[in-house]
Amino acid sequence: MIKKALLLIPLLLLAGCSSSQTWGWYVIDPRTDSGWTNVKFLISGMGATILISLIAAALSIVIGLLVALPGLSEKRGWRLLNRVYVEFIRAIPLLPMLFWVFYGLPIVFQSMGLNIPIDPFWGAIITLAISDSAFTAEIYRAGIQSIARGQREAAQTIGLNYVQTMRYVILPQAIRRILPPLANQFIYIVKMSAFASVIGMQELTRRANELVVTEYRPLEIYTLLIFEYLILVLIISAGVRWLERRMGADERG
Repeated sequence: MIKKALLLIPLLLLAGCSSSQTWGWYVIDPRTDSGWTNVKFLISGMGATILISLIAAALSIVIGLLVALPGLSEKRGWRLLNRVYVEFIRAIPLLPMLFWVFYGLPIVFQSMGLNIPIDPFWGAIITLAISDSAFTAEIYRAGIQSIARGQREAAQTIGLNYVQTMRYVILPQAIRRILPPLANQFIYIVKMSAFASVIGMQELTRRANELVVTEYRPLEIYTLLIFEYLILVLIISAGVRWLERRMGADERG
């Protein structure tokens, strides 16, 4: 309801230009039946965009942590494994990776005797999660390394093992420090989810493309699309600032 209300404000302002022969804001004018139908069609893709982004971000956070921890090991082999993964994944553009996951990964499964189809929804999630995990791993590594080494030594003196030290001492402090860059990565995922449109996922950008084909008003429709992404990013930013204040208040005790 809030996001719909926020969209109505710029729509009503833009609709004032619809009387000009140059502009065609009538296609997204919520005051007309056809315009409101188009607006609802576009907004209906927001749910898929949000769901893809949330699942991909959650997977990226988990994978990123699992990739980051070997990079902090004192053993060269584990550090090398971390560097190979991070550098390889970061070097692959998102769109080719999306095509490989969606079209190529099922063929790999078939060669292994597995019949595992990948639909556009999961193809987008897998691609976004893997692509973002390399960047998230580097954020984790920097955050963990920023914690004073003396805290790890103090944890060991009271009998905490490596896992307990990470869980109870290091990660709680590191997460607060890496929250802003993690939020930036989530915004990155939201924006990059637009690439899912090329494999048929019915998210925001796909809905806009389909509407452009029928209405032939790309300027007006893509303007509304930009407003939709802007609203999502503003909501995410507000949520992160609230979370930062809460975590800061907790730390000040």
